[in-house]
Amino acid sequence: MPEALARGVRLGIEPMHPIYAADRGVVSTLAQALDLAEQHPVEAVGVVVDTFHLWWEPDVLAQVARAGARIASYQVADWITPLPPDALLSRGMPGDGHVDLGAFTAAVAAAGYTGDVEVEIFNADVWAAPGAEVVATLARRHVELVAPHL
Repeated sequence: MPEALARGVRLGIEPMHPIYAADRGVVSTLAQALDLAEQHPVEAVGVVVDTFHLWWEPDVLAQVARAGARIASYQVADWITPLPPDALLSRGMPGDGHVDLGAFTAAVAAAGYTGDVEVEIFNADVWAAPGAEVVATLARRHVELVAPHL
């Protein structure tokens, strides 16, 4: 952290859905990420709010409010079922799954976040679709599901 801070780099702790705890990361909740981040200056260590990873967390919207200025990044993707055989490629196009994107986005905006809204979709079917179609769908879904809540 001191090296990052000295160079003007802000670290972001990204909690990951518990399905990834065995091989990707052991911070599974926003509450856990905040407990770690709060041990450091806010300008040095923030958290990543990723709808795909956090949609299931009990009381997650209260944790988003707690995060406030610590939100370093807001990432949007959907949790789809059934999960594909490769769970790493299971992120859905916003609006195709179970995540309440409006509630998440409103909570992130109310917490004071004004940065970029990133779309992070790891999904072989989405990657195989024509690029223009994917972009058009994503743009429409952003206007419908995310932008009204910013």
